[in-house]
Amino acid sequence: MTHAFKYNRALWLADDLAGIVHGCVLAHFDAAAVDVVVPVPLFRTRARGRGYNQAALLGARVARLLDRPFAPRALARVRDTGTQTRLSAAARRSNVRGAFAPREAGWIVGRTVLLVDDVMTTGATLSEAARALKDGGAWRVWAVAAARG
Repeated sequence: MTHAFKYNRALWLADDLAGIVHGCVLAHFDAAAVDVVVPVPLFRTRARGRGYNQAALLGARVARLLDRPFAPRALARVRDTGTQTRLSAAARRSNVRGAFAPREAGWIVGRTVLLVDDVMTTGATLSEAARALKDGGAWRVWAVAAARG
């Protein structure tokens, strides 16, 4: 299901996947403490090629379900990391190191950020994105994904 959503434009799955993520937030976090929802960004050429950012589609819906602001431009992917599908865990960590930077700090400084992605495999991407948000002044970063790869 997540593969079709991510690679085959099965955008009708966004609501169902967002419901799963929302349920995880309610079960594992203090949802009332979330200040803002931020998606894991794609590099601009990947976003143009795919035509959408699946994490942003999920994040927007989760933000709406939580009744929280959605900040799709608060974090930027500042370099193309390429696909990580065939990389080892260590190679994934190395590949995403320094790939993210805060872009709109007003959304994150001193706040609890809910970071949303579609799939988490090793956690390298979410960890590096969370580090960039923390470096940009976020108080806490909680990460969620619709699926585990």
